[in-house]
Amino acid sequence: MVNSAHGRHRGRRTLPRFPGRLAVVVAVAALTVYGTVATEAQRLPADPLPAAEPSAAETGAASAAAGPPASSFPASSSPAAKAAKPAPPSSSRPEPTRAAAPVAGPSAAAPPSTAAPAAPTPPKPLTQKAPAADPKLHQLPTGDLPGWKQVFREDFNQGDVPIGGFPGPAYAAKWSAGYVDGTPDTAGQRGAKSGYYPSKVLSVKNGMLDWYLHTENGVSMGAAPTPKIPNSSTNPHRANSLLYGRFSVRFKADPLRGFKTAWLLWPDSGIWPRDGELDFPEGDLSTKFYGAVHKMGNDPYATDIFYSDTTFTQWHVATMEWSPGKVEFFLDGRSLGAGTSRTPNIAMHYILQTEACLFGCPKPDTAGHVYLDRIAIWKRA
Repeated sequence: MVNSAHGRHRGRRTLPRFPGRLAVVVAVAALTVYGTVATEAQRLPADPLPAAEPSAAETGAASAAAGPPASSFPASSSPAAKAAKPAPPSSSRPEPTRAAAPVAGPSAAAPPSTAAPAAPTPPKPLTQKAPAADPKLHQLPTGDLPGWKQVFREDFNQGDVPIGGFPGPAYAAKWSAGYVDGTPDTAGQRGAKSGYYPSKVLSVKNGMLDWYLHTENGVSMGAAPTPKIPNSSTNPHRANSLLYGRFSVRFKADPLRGFKTAWLLWPDSGIWPRDGELDFPEGDLSTKFYGAVHKMGNDPYATDIFYSDTTFTQWHVATMEWSPGKVEFFLDGRSLGAGTSRTPNIAMHYILQTEACLFGCPKPDTAGHVYLDRIAIWKRA
């Protein structure tokens, strides 16, 4: 089957069912044994993630409106790079100590409900951008940098676009909505009720690209838009592909347990894990986010992870620099560290993949927003 959003051939395999984390381990191992499955789905890091923050139902509406406080690194010291090399796959690996978020909605074996689902009540959308703590850091970068030539920038100031209309005439020259409605996301490919629905999720409001993440009729909905940047691939031709690049985004999100970002570079070859993968920012929206270098090779667990100790609920600037033999992650101008072992060295394409259900699906009434204020991209000069 061809993925019409990106022209990929997506293979499917029937795998045995196993509970919890073991299912992920066995599924990844089985996909590796059976051969390449060319999906643009984010792979799970093997190490446990930070514990999820309490949900709005657990902490009350007031705390949900405020969101968990964002952590920051002391001004007097740079953050330590926390690189984790996961253990090799094993069917006897213990369960991680973090508690998994509950799976929302009825199980596959449960009879269908005849009652209409309750409409989600999302947090109030932003009506204006919050002032940047450091205007120079947070403003849209314009122009080349030493060693980098700028090839794309966007601040979403060409007008609003309603849900269902993105990219519209104002942004069509520079953006694609990505996967078409109904395309399974990572968890959806494994049987979860979740997928990409740009017509129900994406809009532009108040100078920001807005993901309205929510669940309809038991299906958790995300979207994966893509910027159109210079092509570095000819088979197939792509409008969002580079060999090495610098990617910088200013973003924030509501603390929505069960939804996550994996804004990533995926190999044009579609061969994973052989050709690697790069992600930043990545994480469940109720937790702290991180950067990840999935190394080239045959080990799906060979990953360097660099934790930020920071949540999504405040404006941040995340920058990923991918150069030969090195991938470095910067948060608000400070380096989190760099991966230098078996880093990708073939053309990759950039996807703002925002999805659900990897560590438990969101509750049916979980709804809110991810905001992208601006994005800038450079290629190697």
